[in-house]
Amino acid sequence: MTEIRLITDRLDLRPPVAGDLSGLIELVADEETRRFLGPIVPDARNQAERLLRNAGSWALYGYGTFMVRRHGAAQIIGSCGIFRSWRGFGQGMDDVPEAGWIIHRDAWGHGVACEAMRAVIDWFDTVHGPHRIACMIEDGHSASEKVAARMGFLRYGRHEPDDGETPINLYERLPG
Repeated sequence: MTEIRLITDRLDLRPPVAGDLSGLIELVADEETRRFLGPIVPDARNQAERLLRNAGSWALYGYGTFMVRRHGAAQIIGSCGIFRSWRGFGQGMDDVPEAGWIIHRDAWGHGVACEAMRAVIDWFDTVHGPHRIACMIEDGHSASEKVAARMGFLRYGRHEPDDGETPINLYERLPG
């Protein structure tokens, strides 16, 4: 596979590699970073599963999340991309391209998510053509809602988990 790399004014984005596991663990180690990420556990097993799911999206569909770093830095400050998902609750969230972003707490409020996601969406549209892209954001996560709006996502629904967890707002970005 040809090496895929996206470069923005401040960031380098590339698909994950096996050596990124410790960086992924560090990315979600902070409790406040995980606050709106559902049941993410910052341990090697859970993050290895995330890394392998993401590698599977790249292998099967030719797209997935990118590891985000500042130019010349080793630390992963984000995981941003469009990946293939199957959430299991329908409502337009099964077997579709899904956008998602996780930004390290130290990088919050600096436009990293928007900069990275703009590069990802531009790349995705160029390489894969325009598609409907879904996105889900836990209720109350206003920062992610702002990123979604800037990327052209519109809210179309809501998922109320059966287990009493936080409701999830559903967004989509339509082709065109």
